[in-house]
Amino acid sequence: MSSPHDTLALVGTTIAEKYAVEAVVGEGGFACVYRAMHLVWKRPVAVKVFKALGEVPADQRGKLLEDFIQEGALLADLSERSAAIVQARDVGMLTTTTGEIVPYMVLEWLEGSSLDRIVEAERAEGLAPRSIGDVVALLDPVAEALGIAHAKGVAHRDIKPANVFVLGDARAEKVGVKLLDFGIAKVVQDAQKRAGAFSKTGGQITSFTPQYGAPEQFDRSYGATGPWTDVYALALIVTELVCDRDALAGDDLMQLAFATGNREKRPTPRSHGVELGDRVEAVLSRALAVTPAERYPSATEFWNVLREAVAASAETKLFPAGDLGAARTLVAPVDGSPITPQILASPEVKQAVEVARAQAKQKGGGATIAVVVVALVTLGSGAGAMLVWKGRSAEVAGPPARATSSAVAVGATVKPAPAACPPGMARIEGGDFFMGSDLQGADAREVPAHPVRVGAYCLDVHEVTVAKHKACSDSGTCLRAGRENEWPEGISAAQKKIYDPLCNVSDPEARAQHPINCVTWEQARAYCDSVGGRLPTEAEWEFAARGSDGRVYPWGDTPPTALHLNACGKECVAWGKAHPDPAGPLAPMHDGDDGFPTTAPVGRFPQGKTESGVYDMTGNVWEWVADWYAPYAKSSERKQNPAGPATGNERVIRGGAWNGGTPSWVRPTFRYSDSPDKRSHGIGFRCAKSL
Repeated sequence: MSSPHDTLALVGTTIAEKYAVEAVVGEGGFACVYRAMHLVWKRPVAVKVFKALGEVPADQRGKLLEDFIQEGALLADLSERSAAIVQARDVGMLTTTTGEIVPYMVLEWLEGSSLDRIVEAERAEGLAPRSIGDVVALLDPVAEALGIAHAKGVAHRDIKPANVFVLGDARAEKVGVKLLDFGIAKVVQDAQKRAGAFSKTGGQITSFTPQYGAPEQFDRSYGATGPWTDVYALALIVTELVCDRDALAGDDLMQLAFATGNREKRPTPRSHGVELGDRVEAVLSRALAVTPAERYPSATEFWNVLREAVAASAETKLFPAGDLGAARTLVAPVDGSPITPQILASPEVKQAVEVARAQAKQKGGGATIAVVVVALVTLGSGAGAMLVWKGRSAEVAGPPARATSSAVAVGATVKPAPAACPPGMARIEGGDFFMGSDLQGADAREVPAHPVRVGAYCLDVHEVTVAKHKACSDSGTCLRAGRENEWPEGISAAQKKIYDPLCNVSDPEARAQHPINCVTWEQARAYCDSVGGRLPTEAEWEFAARGSDGRVYPWGDTPPTALHLNACGKECVAWGKAHPDPAGPLAPMHDGDDGFPTTAPVGRFPQGKTESGVYDMTGNVWEWVADWYAPYAKSSERKQNPAGPATGNERVIRGGAWNGGTPSWVRPTFRYSDSPDKRSHGIGFRCAKSL
C-alpha cells in the first residue's frame, strides 16, 4: 500500500511550536492524519488536520475553533469513561502553505490499523469471513464506547470501519479497539452550513460516510439523527464482516441513498445470502429499520439483545433440534455473566457433548442422556459456566466417562459449583504465599517475608469509583466523600490550594469513573458494608496483587512503565511544576507519559492487571485495607488468614498512587500506614467479600 501524499505540505514543519510533523499516515475526504513528535514529552502523537474546512468564511473561523474546542473537551470526557475511545490531547488552528486556515486536533498515537484496512488486507489474503460470535467479540469495545456516549445523549454520526482502530492482531482472542472521530461529524456538518458548500469538492464531501449512512442522514424527512443512527451503522458493519462484502450496494450517493431506504430489501446478512438464524436476523433487521423510531434507541440496548441472540444461535448449532431427544435447560455462568458463543463453542463443552452422544449410542439407538453437566468452563476472565442438559430417559448403562478438570459427564459425581462472586468482583482462589519481602533494599516495613495462607474470597475488579460512592451517599446510606483534604499531621494553606481540587467528588460528572478519594478509613469500611462486603485484609490484598509465585509487581517482574499503571511520569512532573508543593517537587518513576497528570479512570491500564483480572492494584490511589499497622514478626509457621493486630494507631494503605516516583512504592509488598481519620486526594479503596 503506497504512502498517502502530503497534500498540505506539513511534513518537516512544527505546529504550535511543539508538534514536529514527521509523516503523513492517512488521508480522507476532509482530513489528513500526520504522525508528529511532541517536542516537550518526546512522544509521538497523531495530528488530524481538517483540510476541507479551509473555506469557512474568515468571520466564521472563531466559531469553528470554538466548536472544535468544545468537541475536543467532549472527546476528552468520553475517553475518560471508556478505554475504547481515543484520547484528545489538544486542538487549534494552523495556516497551510497555500494560506488556508484550518483546524487540527492532536490525539494519542496508536499502533495498529483501522478496521477497513484490516478487512481489505484479509480479503487480499483470502481469509475466511469472521463468525458472528467473532464479530461480536471484536466490536464489543465499540458498542461499549457508543453506549457510554449514548447515555449522555451524544451520538457519533460517522460509525464506519475506518473509525474503528484495532491495536495488534485483529484475529487474536483478545483485541484492543479504539473508536475514532467522536464529535467530528457534527463540527463538519455545522461548518458546511456556514460555508455553504465546499466548492473545491463539488459538494461531494459529507459529514458522514454514505456507505454506512442511515436513511435520515440522506433525507431528513425520515427523522432526526441521534444514537439510533449509530445503531444503524454498527449493524451495517456487523453485516459487512460476516458477509465479507459491503452491506449497502451502490456506486454513487444516489444509489446508496436508495439502498439504505429501500423497505423491500434491508441490508441484513440474509439479504446477502448468509444465514445466521431467525433470532440474529430479527435483531439486525430491527437495528436496520428504515424509520429511526423502529430501531433500538441506543447501542447498549442493541448490543445486549444481539449478544443474547448470538448465544442462543450458538446453542442451537451445538445442540440441534431433536438431537438425543433432549430438552435443553441453560443455567447462567456462576459469575452471573451471559452464556457467550465462546463458552458454547469451547473445546470443554464440545467434548462433554460428544461423551454424552457416545454413551447414548452404547445404550441403544433410541436412548437419550439423563443429565449432562459441563461445569467450570474456564474463560480468559476466570469465569465459570454451567450447562445442564435434561433428557427424557433414565440412567445410561455402563461406567461413567472420566471427568476432566472442566467437564463432568453423565453418571459422574457432580461437585457443587464454587460460590459465585457478585458482578464487578473477581474470585480469588486463595493459596499459600510468602507475605512481605526479603529483597535487598526492601523497606523496613516490608520485611521479613513470612509464610501465609489465605482462603478463597472475592475482590473488586476496580477501585470504588466516584459514581458508586456518590450513589451510596445520595441515598443516605453513606457519608459524603470530602471535597477537602484533612490531614491529622497538618496540611498547609498552600497544599490545600493545590490538592483540594483533586478530591474527585468535587467534579462528580467528569470524574465519575475515577476512584473515590478524600475518604476516611471508616467511610471506606462503611461503604463496603453497605454493599454486602468488607475491606480486604492486608494479606488478601497482597495475595490478590502478586499471587503465589512471588512476582515483584502485579504484572510480573518487569519494571513499571506508562503502560502498566498510573504513576508519576512526564505528565505528573509537568503538573507538579505547574502546581509546586512547598514540600518538594514530584519525581518521575519512569520516562513515559501515562496520559493522566493526577488520577485516572479505573481500568485504563490492562497491561498492569493481575492474573485474576483485577485492575489498578498499584498506582492511581493508595487503598485502605482492614488491618491496623504493626511491624511484621519473623515466623516459620504459616499463618491462616491473618487479620493484623487487634488495635493500633494507624491503618495500613497499599498500592501507591498517581504521584509515586519510586518503583518500590508500587511493589505489592510495600506497606504504608496513615491515621484512619485522614482524608487525602491520594487514598481510596476497594471492597472484598468472604466466600
